[in-house]
Amino acid sequence: MQYDVIIIGGSYAGMAAALPLARARRKIMVIDAGQRRNRFAESSYGFLGRDGHAPGAIAEEAKQQLLAYPTVTWNEGRVFNAIKTDSGFRIETPGQFYDTKRLVLSLGVEDILPDLPGLKERWGKAVYHCPYCHGYELNQGHIGVLAVGPNSIHQALMLPDWGKTTFFLNDAFAPDEEQSAQLNARGVTVETAPVTEITGHADIRLADGRIIPLAGLFTAPATRPASPLAEQLGCAIEDGPLGPYIGVDGMKETTVPGVFACGDAARGAGNVSLAIGDGAMAGVAAHRSLIF
Repeated sequence: MQYDVIIIGGSYAGMAAALPLARARRKIMVIDAGQRRNRFAESSYGFLGRDGHAPGAIAEEAKQQLLAYPTVTWNEGRVFNAIKTDSGFRIETPGQFYDTKRLVLSLGVEDILPDLPGLKERWGKAVYHCPYCHGYELNQGHIGVLAVGPNSIHQALMLPDWGKTTFFLNDAFAPDEEQSAQLNARGVTVETAPVTEITGHADIRLADGRIIPLAGLFTAPATRPASPLAEQLGCAIEDGPLGPYIGVDGMKETTVPGVFACGDAARGAGNVSLAIGDGAMAGVAAHRSLIF
């Protein structure tokens, strides 16, 4: 059986790509491994119309609305191979092949967290990466930024809009004279003592024994696409500030004709709103490519 479009990844971007295709009555399949990036967070903020709602509930409601369209098939599983064929693409899941004319990659990303005791279990609950998503709820309390490299300066300069900010260098970054002046102008406290542990709610334990209580901690983990499928297909991979991502044009098409990509795996950084917008564009572009 050949599909018009197969969408790999059924989180926000993938479902947003599926919706215009379903409304165009195209035969589509969504293959989803069930690993939303924000699955650790209790609430999703900054998404218009759903501000503060549970991310799992948002995704489930969207899925049920999508499945109301009769041309949509939902497959819970993981794709481990994708190849180009004469008529489009062949997708392989454990024990099954599927053929499709077009392919949308909504692969999501993996966050590569700093190796620091206590951080992983607080990820998405008291340790965050996006101030627009979680900064407001800290109620202008004391905020920390954990440096992981040169890009961390941007977080440190942004966070004072959400509360008193301390920048923990943790031997990962040393600001130069100009950057130090910028931090000072923003009222950021710079802490040079190494961090040994995250404890309590989001408190920093330093190597000299001090504990600094925080309302929340921000860091910028490296990311990478959660699946190697784009590279398997020969799609160009770009280098972003946080890690590699799938290169796309303005219509979300990759360098491989007929393969579109959207969501966090296809941009340098993102959130739910941007993922949904990218997904909608990818779905529309995939549909138009079937016609023109």
